[in-house]
Amino acid sequence: MLKKLNLKHFLFAFCACVFLSFTSCKEQETLVEAQKLTISEGFENPLGFYDSSPTFSWQLPVSEGVLSQSAYQIVVASSPELLPDHADLWNSEKQQTTQSTWVKYEGEALKSRQKVFWQVKYWNQDNEASKWSAVQNFELGLLNNSDWKAKWVGLDTAKDSIRGRGKVLIHKPQYLRKGFELTNDVTSARLYITSKGVFDVSINGENVSDDAMSPGFTTYDKRIETLTYDVTKLIESGQNTIGVELASGWYSGRLLWGTTPWDNTISPKVLAQLEITMSDGAKEIIVSDESWKGTTNGPLQFAEIYDGEIYNANLEMPNWTTNNFDDKDWTTVEVAALDDNVKLEPKRHTTVKGKIELVPQDMTSNDGVAVFDLKQNMVGVPVVNVPMKKGDTLKVRFAEMLSPDGSFYTKNYRSAHSTDYYIAAKDGDITYMPKFTFHGFRYVELSGFDASNEPSKDWVKGLVLYSDFDDNGTFASSHDKLNQLQSNIVWGLRGNFLDIPTDCPQRDERLGWTGDAQVFGPTSMFNADVYKFWASWLQSVREAQLEDGAIPWTVPDARGNKIGSSGWGDVGTIIPWKIYLRTGDVGFLEDNFEMMKQWVSYHELKSKNYISNMMSFSDWLQPFPENGNTRGDTSSSLIGTAFFAHSAKLTALTAQVLGEVKEQEKYEALYKKVAKAFDEKFFDETGKVKDVTETQTTYLLALAFDLLPESKIENAQNNLLRKLKEADYHLRTGFLGTPLLSKVLDDMGEIDLVYKLIFNETYPSWFYSINQGATTIWERWNSYSKTEGYNPMSMNSLNHYAYGAIGEWMYERIAGIAPLEAGYKVIKIAPQARQPLNSASASLNTPYGKVSSSWEIKDNSFFLDVTVPPNTSAIIEIPANTSEQFFVNGKAFKENKNLMLKEKAKAFYKLTAQPGSYKFQTIIK
Repeated sequence: MLKKLNLKHFLFAFCACVFLSFTSCKEQETLVEAQKLTISEGFENPLGFYDSSPTFSWQLPVSEGVLSQSAYQIVVASSPELLPDHADLWNSEKQQTTQSTWVKYEGEALKSRQKVFWQVKYWNQDNEASKWSAVQNFELGLLNNSDWKAKWVGLDTAKDSIRGRGKVLIHKPQYLRKGFELTNDVTSARLYITSKGVFDVSINGENVSDDAMSPGFTTYDKRIETLTYDVTKLIESGQNTIGVELASGWYSGRLLWGTTPWDNTISPKVLAQLEITMSDGAKEIIVSDESWKGTTNGPLQFAEIYDGEIYNANLEMPNWTTNNFDDKDWTTVEVAALDDNVKLEPKRHTTVKGKIELVPQDMTSNDGVAVFDLKQNMVGVPVVNVPMKKGDTLKVRFAEMLSPDGSFYTKNYRSAHSTDYYIAAKDGDITYMPKFTFHGFRYVELSGFDASNEPSKDWVKGLVLYSDFDDNGTFASSHDKLNQLQSNIVWGLRGNFLDIPTDCPQRDERLGWTGDAQVFGPTSMFNADVYKFWASWLQSVREAQLEDGAIPWTVPDARGNKIGSSGWGDVGTIIPWKIYLRTGDVGFLEDNFEMMKQWVSYHELKSKNYISNMMSFSDWLQPFPENGNTRGDTSSSLIGTAFFAHSAKLTALTAQVLGEVKEQEKYEALYKKVAKAFDEKFFDETGKVKDVTETQTTYLLALAFDLLPESKIENAQNNLLRKLKEADYHLRTGFLGTPLLSKVLDDMGEIDLVYKLIFNETYPSWFYSINQGATTIWERWNSYSKTEGYNPMSMNSLNHYAYGAIGEWMYERIAGIAPLEAGYKVIKIAPQARQPLNSASASLNTPYGKVSSSWEIKDNSFFLDVTVPPNTSAIIEIPANTSEQFFVNGKAFKENKNLMLKEKAKAFYKLTAQPGSYKFQTIIK
């Protein structure tokens, strides 16, 4: 008995030792898995993805025990069943690093159509392992022209097109269709499609997507974007039909100059390739080719971006995208082969969609005309539901504002007709929404409806269109007008981020002006998730860049003049650097480094002895110009030289990040030479501008771009203050000077003055337009006045985001969230609280997670709530009377491993903080 007992104990002990040995070899995965897994510029499980060499990013969870990452492991496989232990495409193995963003894929080469699955796990600061994340995936689109078996198809609409404004060919919209038969059940189907023009596609009577204005606006002579749709559920065994509506869009429609590098007289065409996998494993491919048929005799008779649509319901073709339709009277399409000089690439940012629906807040009607007020200037299309009589024409007009007599103010639309027409085929209610146009408007006017009916506010809705991105941050304060300014900035962004960053959305322009983009880019990154949007547009900028390095005024280039403008073309250096600071993605700098260098070369080409003679739009729309010129009073040579130096400096900084030591030295030396020349040419020994007109912007450029020797800086700052005082402490800056104003004054310690400029009520100021009723940012500081009416200039957009650049300072300094290291790896939280504010707050989704800062002043106490996301740290600066004790989370402050006192000055505490949420309370009096 004793022997048996001892044996049992021995076996138990042996098994226990084996188990403990096994478990000690295999790390226990106890931590919560990684969150928000994305690839490249923030895509989540994309279909038809563009990037065969993606990067991987993830966020650590906000949970106990997770402060930072010490290591990660990524596994990538061709099937989810192979994860995590049998990854056949890539296993990064355990990497000892804090990096959790933009990790480059280093596995087996990926191919068109390939579906890829991946997971990640991390180890925290104590080397404890997380669980594996949920399996993520992405599916690549057609990456090469050689993947396409389809041909461009369409009707020759050029031969019978009409001549529109500016003698541009106006092509009639087309309806194209193809029937096909399948003899087996379908297990998978992908539609790869694009167009020269804009399209909408249906299969068997069902719309494939809710995308608008697809495929989008690119440098069409270099690249056309393609889209991929999963249409498995739309296709049946037996007969099927695909139908495409096609209109001119940006490709062959009317654009402002009409001198595009691509031939916009060519009729619109579509390229479609439907790839089907059958239940028995067989493959079927249906392509656009000679077998397709088309007509222009459909209900949509006219569609232009600037001018609107004409829809004739009498020409409707019921079921034309189904099998139950006879197309014997339709015409065989013309075909064209692919051009190898034009790349077909999957769309690299989100499509345009209807994102928000607005309803009228007020309505008036008189003599068969009804006017609907949405109370918000917006961009998109109306959705109308009105009673009509057979044969009557509904006319839908738009305006951003009304004239004093209540009539529509449309002078600022210039030649853009911006009107939609619907011709009724029967008596009764009709529903209509334009498809291949968009409008900028607050007001909608209807006429031509059945006047025997009393108009109702529910006759109209406004569908807001913009690229499909979400909000990225929030900002709020105790001041109603500052909150309205924030709203105006956001609505200006929504209105002008319709596939490309446009200057304005309503008149006969709507182009990607580079100057507007470079000043607003940083603010946009706070307000919206637009990294992929900018990355895509910067590809177009690279493609549009000319051989001598010039970057066109607009991208895509719709003008054809082969020259650049200082401050405008500098978008090629400023946007890459500014967005890198906010994302930390070195790959973005790698993509744009050559463009940056070429642009600096163009600056050199357009300079003599480092002094610029480049053409320039200068400080565009500066208020009160002495010379009466829209380009303002600041010397174009001074502006060009300043931006020459600045672009050289940014290129040097980029080279430093990329480890390009020789290039860094080269551009640092160039920057110093240009700065020296700038100083000697434009500033005297006292730090005062010489030989050119002295403006606020002359000093702002010199100080913001660090172009003066130390001995002159203080005098230049005083001269700037003098110019502001001469203007009764109002700005006198245009597009280029305004974004620099708040930062320069902040660096000077003049935060009270920045507050004064922002909170000014009189012209020119941000609140001036709000006092006149603005719900978006305006093109001009005085686009409209309640006392003087509208600015007499026809170039008078009431939705123009450039002056919204002040939003960057609102986030970074009023609320107090700024990156100290690229991508917010280290965050600065230092709110600048001033009257008339009692509180302000902001939140921002950084690459590492959500950071927030919210402050409030009550009596003699300052309250600050802060959230620092995992895998980051923060420097927090809190205003205080430091002779008094302060509190953290309701208790007297004591240093610990998460919160340490870095500096104690007379008027503030500075602390270092690890991830977490903190509530601070200090005495400020």
